[in-house]
Amino acid sequence: MEPELLSISTADGTPLGASCWKVPDARATVILHPATAVTQAYYTAFAGYLAGRGFNVLTYDYRGTGRSRPRSLRGYHATMREWVDEDVGAVTRWAANRWPGVPLLALGHSVGGHAIGLSSETARLRAAVLVASHAGVSALVRGFGERLRVRFVLRVLAPILCALFGYMPGRRIGLGEDLPRGVMLQWAGWTALPRYFFDDPAVDAVRRMAKVDVPLLVLGFEDDPWANRQAVDILLSHLPNASIERRNIHPREAGVAAVGHMGFFRRRCEAVLWKTVADWLLAKVEEPVHVPG
Repeated sequence: MEPELLSISTADGTPLGASCWKVPDARATVILHPATAVTQAYYTAFAGYLAGRGFNVLTYDYRGTGRSRPRSLRGYHATMREWVDEDVGAVTRWAANRWPGVPLLALGHSVGGHAIGLSSETARLRAAVLVASHAGVSALVRGFGERLRVRFVLRVLAPILCALFGYMPGRRIGLGEDLPRGVMLQWAGWTALPRYFFDDPAVDAVRRMAKVDVPLLVLGFEDDPWANRQAVDILLSHLPNASIERRNIHPREAGVAAVGHMGFFRRRCEAVLWKTVADWLLAKVEEPVHVPG
């Protein structure tokens, strides 16, 4: 099945490149929120799998990345807060309007999971899945060598390269996609804080995440050095009103050699992990909706 390519406009007028898989008599709609420096193309196989399971699926790129990237990133203004506050809200509203009356679900990868916790539009969701989402505190990265590498990239290399190029040239140095300067520097700043963006008063993350009351499936992987148990604990501790089902998975349980931070979306995870997520989402769609009062 080939997706429909489209553009979604945010409230502040920024066009976002998106892809839509529409299936007949869909059971629900799933929005896929990407990770940092990862474009929607990375999620194509998983989106196609979900469409085959009876879901409408919507993927997109945050402003300044992938098909939402301007001709030049030099001097282009964007922040991670805008990804959450503007882009996530825009695609959620678009999906709700495109398929009215169809249950709305979401899956967030890494920062995409943060976005589900922070966005006011999460109230529209029936349920959501967080994959490898964590408080990205660099001090919690597992492994001395990896922790040192992450700190060097975020604290030393990123400020220098952003100053030289006007953006973060991630492709040139093998660190994923290029990123707008504001996104990279805001992210780097949060990683230096003891509780990540929960220590940034401008984000107001504690209050916002306390409003989330939808069912959440939270997947972590034992071979992920970043979204390890301690880092995930911090994130989940700020979701007191959500109904959380947490699973810490060893790669051998999924029948694969490795999963890590990025591997869930590889086809080798289809038989166990993809099926687990699709089954869980379908089960949540079938549960009766509780109406307060």
